[in-house]
Parts: sequence; structure tokens; C-alpha cells
Amino acid sequence: MVCQVRDGTLQVLLWRRARAPHAGNWSLPVGPVGLAETLEEAVARHLATKVDVRDLAHLEQLGTWSAVGRVPGRRVLATSYLGLVPTTSDPDTPHDTSWHRADDLPAMAFDHGDVVAYALGRVRAKLAYTNIGFALAPEEFTMAELSKLYAATLGRPVSVTNLQRVLVRRDVLEATGGFAASGSAGGRPAARYRFRRHTLEVTDAFPVLRPRGPATAGPRQPGAAPRS
Repeated sequence: MVCQVRDGTLQVLLWRRARAPHAGNWSLPVGPVGLAETLEEAVARHLATKVDVRDLAHLEQLGTWSAVGRVPGRRVLATSYLGLVPTTSDPDTPHDTSWHRADDLPAMAFDHGDVVAYALGRVRAKLAYTNIGFALAPEEFTMAELSKLYAATLGRPVSVTNLQRVLVRRDVLEATGGFAASGSAGGRPAARYRFRRHTLEVTDAFPVLRPRGPATAGPRQPGAAPRS
């Protein structure tokens, strides 16, 4: 599953199935694992060849989906992955592939709607205690721009002042020394920032110890065993 903030919302890349089962419904990009490749290598190959996504900023395993009958007529287990793409990337997707809001999906094939819902909860939760925002943001940004990315992902407003205070206190961001161009109304130009590191790190361990609430826990299907 590939996510990106587009047009002010967190969106997921889907492709429309052309044949049964679930012909006409939307699906996550899927494919088998080759005998001589790892799961991660298979993910990279399928994304590159099927939907032209080659520059993932972050990739992590979500879980294994093993409900009996999840695919009609045969026994199929699936290991799902979450890939995040920064706003500066614009993959040249095929005609049967398009972006959809992660919180407002079309008719989905198989159990892929459950996978998206679980991934959405995972990303939102990790924004609270990791630096995962680096995988959605451009290389440099103002705090106002970053707050819009966080708001798009969380699905609710995010205070620019509070976000800056939290991320700077956790040593997640650093100032670049540059400033954004002043607007037509003039005023003090906004400072530009960047993430200090571009690999996933836990920045606040305490939220991990709190029980998940409805806003962060994705739905579980019978037979699914998602990883944290």
C-alpha cells in the first residue's frame, strides 16, 4: 500500500481490477514473491513495474492477512506493506491506477479495505511518537506547510505553534537557515526547517505504552495478525 499527501488529504494508490473476482472494484497493488527474492524486493519490483512507484521514503511491514476464503476459490495468505511517498514525488501512474482518499475508499476487492484502514491507523499513531513525518514531507518546509501535512494525515487541524514546540523539543527538526518568500501582505518571512534524520526513530516512548483508542486502532479481520 502506497500513501501520499495530495490535495490536502492522505491518499492511497489503487488500481481497478479488470477480471474476476471483484472485476471493476479497486485493489491495492499486489503480486507473488519470486523464489529468489525477499518480500521487500518483491514489493519494490511490483510497485516499479505495475504503478511506476520507485522512490519510497519509507517502507514497513504491516501484517499478515490469513482469513480462510479471503480470496474466492483458493487459499491465499498475504503480507501487506506500507510505503510512504513525499509530496515532491509524482509517479507516472497507468490509466487503470489512481489516487483515492484513505478515509473515503471506493468499492474495494477482497479484504483490501481492511488493510487500508489498519495502515491509516498505523500512520496516524506513529505521528505521535516517531519522526515518520519525514517520509511525507519535502526536503525543506515551513512549519505552516508541515502542519498542513500532519493535519491531512490525521484528518484534523494541527496547531502550527504546538507542532513546532513538540518537534523541536524532541530534536526532530532543525532550521536550515533559509526563509520562505514573503507574501503579498509582507510581514516577517517564515523560517524553513528539515527533518534531522530520514530513517524511522521513536522520539517519544510514552505514547507507545498507552492503550490505543478508536482513532488510532485500525479494524482487525478474522485471521489477521498485523505487526506493530
